[in-house]
Amino acid sequence: MKNTIASYLFILVPALIFSQQKSKEGRIISEYGKTYEVVNPDFKTNKQQNLKAVFDVGRTFKDSSKVNPLFNTAARYLNMHDAAGVPLKNLKVALVVHGSAANDLLNDSKYKIKYGIDNPNTPLLSALSEKGVQIILCGQTAAYRNITRQDALPQVQFALSAMTALVQLQNQDYRLINF
Repeated sequence: MKNTIASYLFILVPALIFSQQKSKEGRIISEYGKTYEVVNPDFKTNKQQNLKAVFDVGRTFKDSSKVNPLFNTAARYLNMHDAAGVPLKNLKVALVVHGSAANDLLNDSKYKIKYGIDNPNTPLLSALSEKGVQIILCGQTAAYRNITRQDALPQVQFALSAMTALVQLQNQDYRLINF
């Protein structure tokens, strides 16, 4: 019986502690990418190392009135590393967008035609771009979905394909993050 109670306490106490933590706004992208503090992690963050990440974003979510959470992850990446003491100059981030996520890169007028509202991703993507994040659209997806450069947000770079962009970035030592 004592072992059972101890086991439950071992599981419940950390869960209660972590469920009480509140997310906090970041300094890099303050409106997006909220993070949680991790006190004294065992796996230490190398604050001097370049942290180059490419996010493979190939899907969107059903609610077109909300920000694509995969874009928000890029803001969280910047904010959490900044909070951990990694200088912004050591953070290099790219979003490679394809598939259904391509519609999340439409400018407000094209998004409004498609969904009846302004693109909720516009402010986040603008903020990310201002901090040096590359936003790359698969040219194959764009052609398939009839998305032209004029249809896309001005921060968007068109690539031959998502595959090409992913390989080239990885050849430049970016590490692939795929959810």
